[in-house]
Amino acid sequence: MGNTVSLTMDGKAIEASEDQTILEAARENGIYIPTLCQYAGTTNVGACRVCLVEVEKARSLVASCCMPVSSGMVIRTDTKAVRDAQRMIVEFLWASGDHNCLACESNGACELQDLVYWLGIEKPRFPIEPPGYAVEKTNTMISRDLNKCILCGRCVRACNEIQVNEVLDFARRGYRAKVGPAFDADYINSECYFCGECVDACPVGAITFAQARFSGRPWELKKTRTTCTYCGVGCQMDINTHNGKIVKVTGNRNYGLPNQGSLCVKGKFAIDFVQHPDRLKTPLIRKNGILTEATWDEAYDLIARNFKTIKETHGPDSIAGLASARCTNEENYLFQKFMRAAIGTNNVDHCARL
Repeated sequence: MGNTVSLTMDGKAIEASEDQTILEAARENGIYIPTLCQYAGTTNVGACRVCLVEVEKARSLVASCCMPVSSGMVIRTDTKAVRDAQRMIVEFLWASGDHNCLACESNGACELQDLVYWLGIEKPRFPIEPPGYAVEKTNTMISRDLNKCILCGRCVRACNEIQVNEVLDFARRGYRAKVGPAFDADYINSECYFCGECVDACPVGAITFAQARFSGRPWELKKTRTTCTYCGVGCQMDINTHNGKIVKVTGNRNYGLPNQGSLCVKGKFAIDFVQHPDRLKTPLIRKNGILTEATWDEAYDLIARNFKTIKETHGPDSIAGLASARCTNEENYLFQKFMRAAIGTNNVDHCARL
């Protein structure tokens, strides 16, 4: 933290650290400034210009996400000039894309849609002219509709600065500018790792979960915090369910450590097994050569009896345990504790070592 400076924002005297931006100082003091391109944990680029504010003695409106505070600064965030500029920017974004909210997966969770409503824009004053890009449906995980892209660059910075995969970047210039992998390739033909960071970062419906298409609107989904079971790191994530079915998995940056909202391809997209018809949902015990369904109590009793018989007949070292990388560290600790303390053997190994 740098030294503290005093400034005035919307007539309110506030204090902020000299290494903060106007936007950061505003949020810290409960003053709302809209943004689209700003994404915490990445470089501030001032691309969308939606966060414009008036600064006394400045020659023009300034982007609050990039302008550092200074002592004595007088800032106004809610003036006619600021609102007119924000409306103009949002109208340009609306008119330059195919923002059909009726069929969009982000309807109800779209930051552009929220801004249109907040600014009271009923219709853009410009003719709506989408670029006419083909929707990318070449993989089963991520769908890209660049007709909805607002060129905020959040997916680029999330890919390059958070995941450091460096797959996405801008190509072309002016009205022909677009975002994507090198040589304008589809995700499936690029170096994409399918971590899904770009999906979580996208503020509109340009990048969405292909698996979740027509499976539930954002307001219909129930989010449940859980721990990913694919390895022992303990990544936190939200399971999005609708009508008792998992629709998609999203990261949540508010959960903090250990993953700060980021996930790998398995944690983000490998969910189909949960509802697969071949998945075992109850224990099976072989009776007269036939596997039949049993209760958990019956299964545990059978395991305990067999362990006891083997231990009494052949000794504890005749039993070995293989732990799983899909368990948490805590579960693996309990497993080795059970083998050493309850069974009485050190024959414990782990599948990640093999």
